[in-house]
This record gives sequence, C-alpha cells and structure tokens, in this order.
Amino acid sequence: MGIAMAAGTDVAMQTAGITLMQSDPLRVVAAINISKHTYRKILQNLFWALIYNLLGIPLAAMGLLNPMLAGAAMAFSSLSVASNTLLLKRWKPSTALTTRVFP
Repeated sequence: MGIAMAAGTDVAMQTAGITLMQSDPLRVVAAINISKHTYRKILQNLFWALIYNLLGIPLAAMGLLNPMLAGAAMAFSSLSVASNTLLLKRWKPSTALTTRVFP
C-alpha cells in the first residue's frame, strides 16, 4: 500500500493508494476507518437492493404487483440506498485516532 502526503511530489500522489491532505501520518488510521465504514455501507445497500428485487420481481412476473406500486417500490429502494449512504456524512474520526500519542 502506498501512502503519499499532499506536500509530496505529484508522481507520489498519483501512484499512492492513500493521499493525505494534511501532513499527519496518524490520518492513515482515520482513512482506513472511513474506508471500512464505506465498505459496510456498500454491503448494506447491496443486501437491501437484493431483498427488494427478490421480493418484487417474482410478484411482478406472476402479475400480482401493480405497475404503479412496483414503480413506487423502486423509487423507495433508490431513496433508501441514497439516504443510507448519506449517513456516512455523519462519520467523524474519533479523537483517539487523530491525537498524537507521542509529544
């Protein structure tokens, strides 16, 4: 894994997996933490989209689902995925992750 700081060269920033915008190496922990939260949100969104489709598609194929209701369900599905993703905006790095241990 490559890590570059914003004060580094352009080549280092382009090839790095993580580019820190501040010259503080402790921010790597916070970057990995938010990436784990983001990955969990992706899995949650895929799970709920799968559930919607597993329920909706067979009902629609059997003619038991009104097209208006199906359209509303798909809109609700998109809305729930978007709102679940927006919960990531509330994430803040914990103070233990960003404070220096050494003076």
